[in-house]
Amino acid sequence: MVSKVVKVVNAEGLHMRPAGIVAKAAKEHPECEIMMKANGKDIKAKAVMQIMAAGIKKDTEVEIIVTGENEQAVLDEFVKMFEDGFGE
Repeated sequence: MVSKVVKVVNAEGLHMRPAGIVAKAAKEHPECEIMMKANGKDIKAKAVMQIMAAGIKKDTEVEIIVTGENEQAVLDEFVKMFEDGFGE
């Protein structure tokens, strides 16, 4: 298990588009369990509705937790997505 805390840089927070990007990327790694913790909630990264329901706003700290094969590489991929603001 590896984890890292990142800050949401998107002005609109994790709205539908970035939430969809996170879920799609998580589904591309069936060998890993990818969880996020934010606002006191445990969120499955593969579940768009859970991400949306968490109400993650700009500057919110999100802990990304990856367990499974190639977990460090997968964690690095997710950290980069957050740091790049999902291309917005």
